Amino acid sequence: MDFEKLATEHKDAVYRQMLRVCGNREDAEDVLVEALLKAYRHLGQLRDVTHFRPWLAAIGKRVCWQVKEREALLPLIQLSALADGGTEIPGADAGPEAQAALAQMRVLLKRVLDGLEPQYRQVYEMRELKDMKGEDVARKLGISLAAMKSRLHRARSLVRQGIDAEIMPGTTPSKPDHLTDQ
Repeated sequence: MDFEKLATEHKDAVYRQMLRVCGNREDAEDVLVEALLKAYRHLGQLRDVTHFRPWLAAIGKRVCWQVKEREALLPLIQLSALADGGTEIPGADAGPEAQAALAQMRVLLKRVLDGLEPQYRQVYEMRELKDMKGEDVARKLGISLAAMKSRLHRARSLVRQGIDAEIMPGTTPSKPDHLTDQ
C-alpha cells in the first residue's frame, strides 16, 4: 500500500469532514495531521485500501472528540491549579480547600453564564447543567435541533473564553472565527 498516495487522495475530503466535526479550521488541521500519523502507524490494520477514507475519518473523529474533551476540561483544570496548586479536579468528598475551590468554580461559572446572551445561556444551562436531551431543549425553546446545536457550540466556546478571562485577568481572549464580524 502506498500511504502517501492514499493520504494525498483522501486528505481533503477527510479535512472537510473534520471541519464539521471539530467546528473550526485550526482544530480540523491539527486533527487531520494527528489522524494521518495514527493511520500511518497502524496501516497494517487496514485490510482493504478502498476503505481508507472512512477509516481515516473514523480515526479523525476520535481524535477530534479527544481534543474537545481536553479543551472542555482545561478551564476547570486551570482554575483548580490556581486554587490549590495542583491539577486534580476535586471530588464532592474532598477536603475543605477542595470544596472551597469547587465553590469558587460555581461562582465563576455563574458569573460567566450571567454575562452570556440569553439565547446562549438558556441552551447551555439546559444541556450542560440540567443535562436535558438536545431534542427536548430545541422543543422547549421552539428552535430546530440544528439551531440548538449551533447555539450550544457557541455557548461552550463563550463559557471557555469567559472562564479563561476570569482566571487570567488582563488577557483578552480573541473571538472565535464564527463570532467575528464578516
